[in-house]
Amino acid sequence: MSGKTKELLQMDLYGLLGVESTATSKELKKAYRQKALTCHPDKNPDNPKAVELFHQLSEALEVLTDAAARAAYDKIRAAKKRAEERTRKLDDKRKKIKLDLEAREQQAEDNRQDEVQMTRTLEEEIARLREEGSRQLEEEQRLIREQIQKERDALNPQSGVVRCSQVTPKLKLKWKCKKDDETNGGYSQDLLMRLLQKYGDVLNLIMSSKKNGSAVAEFASVRAAELAVKNEGGLSENPVKISWLEGEPVPAPQMDQFMSTQSALTKERDYESVVMMKMRQAAERQKLIEQMQREDEEAANS
Repeated sequence: MSGKTKELLQMDLYGLLGVESTATSKELKKAYRQKALTCHPDKNPDNPKAVELFHQLSEALEVLTDAAARAAYDKIRAAKKRAEERTRKLDDKRKKIKLDLEAREQQAEDNRQDEVQMTRTLEEEIARLREEGSRQLEEEQRLIREQIQKERDALNPQSGVVRCSQVTPKLKLKWKCKKDDETNGGYSQDLLMRLLQKYGDVLNLIMSSKKNGSAVAEFASVRAAELAVKNEGGLSENPVKISWLEGEPVPAPQMDQFMSTQSALTKERDYESVVMMKMRQAAERQKLIEQMQREDEEAANS
């Protein structure tokens, strides 16, 4: 049984969202939005418990809005409730009988087999969800990001940070991985995309072809990249280190140093065509790929 499945079995997913077990998909999504807004990483950057709760709410929505995964979870939940009810109703005579070693071992073995089968079903459904991706969860998180941005704009329409809009924000990702490890330390391109897309749109993700344990991500917005750098730790058994490669925002106290540059960039954008912008972005990506290839070759030769 995987650690992720064990955690899910210990949680009351309905209670976590604050809904009844008969809640509809619409009611689940509404409850998710209400609770997730209060503990979103963007609103609680210094509160690890809030970030953990946000991820638990996301996992609850993932399982309960998928019919097969929800059915598997409900079976385990119902079995646990029946077991609790039987335990409460046991009288003194039944308790003494239950203490008999042979009967206890046989009952425990039967229960273990049932739990193994039900847990295997839930693990299979969760694995399928990880492969397919949860479109509903991605949509809900996108709506939450938009609402938080609206609230921020309403409270503080003037941003306190100068952002270099001409440079697409790029992050470098590193994790431990042996040279001949075919699993790449547990990280695949699909897994990294799902981890990073929680914080915003990812334009491009380049995995190193010659050196395991390395990748570069290109984000659509600086804010999304900031959230990823600050909050994402990757797999607990093999954490990922994320650092800025390009496009890191400049703090407000240095704003005066960049006013002239910002003005020049604004004029340049006014005269550049959409075609030229796309060509420049393509050139940046190609340059980034070549840089990674050089680093891979140097690492292979060393």
